[in-house]
Parts: sequence; structure tokens; C-alpha cells
Amino acid sequence: MTTMQRRPEGQELPFNVFAKACPSRGTLEHVTGRWGALTLGALHEGSLRFNELRRRVDGVSEKMLSQTLHALERDGLVHREAQPANPPRVDYELTPLGREVAERLLSLIHYVEGSMEAVLQARERYDETRGAR
Repeated sequence: MTTMQRRPEGQELPFNVFAKACPSRGTLEHVTGRWGALTLGALHEGSLRFNELRRRVDGVSEKMLSQTLHALERDGLVHREAQPANPPRVDYELTPLGREVAERLLSLIHYVEGSMEAVLQARERYDETRGAR
């Protein structure tokens, strides 16, 4: 993708997530999707085995977690290390790039958690005026 986009500071970027064919769009989807964001946030706490990660990310299926980890590993955000043991042991941890992305996501996650009272009030007002769904 050769389309250049400018940041507010004037720095040119070689990728443009708003362009349909830009590869950054896929990575953004992997990072900001429900399971991607939660997986990155959970791994920010440290290295985890698959089942530990699955328990930490409550509600994710084995299939979805596996797909999410593969996508994040391919994007260079997660490192998978298989240890020779019986039974096999596989650990997942963030790469330096993954750690940076997770820290930014956690800022947003914490902001959302801290704003939930206002969100719940807004939902209540909305439901009162438009009818509960």
C-alpha cells in the first residue's frame, strides 16, 4: 500500500487503515476484535498457557482463542513457545510490539470500565425514550 496518510503532527505514514486494501486494516481487526483485545490484555499480565489464557478470557471458545492467537502471532504481537515436555507445554507471551499495543488497549479498557456508570445511565435514558430492546 503506497497511499500516504498524515498524522496531526505532520508525520507521513506509509499505511492507511481507511483504505480497503491496506494490510493495517486486518491487524486493526485482530487487535480490536473482542477476543483479540481481551487476549492481549490478559497476556499483558505475563506468559500464560493456552488453558490458563482461556480461563482468564472468560467466554472464549477453544476454537476462537486458537484462531485469535494464530492471527496475533502472525502479526508479530504474540510469541508462541512450545516446550519439549510430556504432555507438550505451550506458552504464549507478548512480543515487545504486542506489549506496546496491549498497553494502549489497556488504557482504553480502563477508561471504559471507569466510565460505565455514565454509560449505564445513558442506556437507561435511551431505553426510556425509545423503548427497551
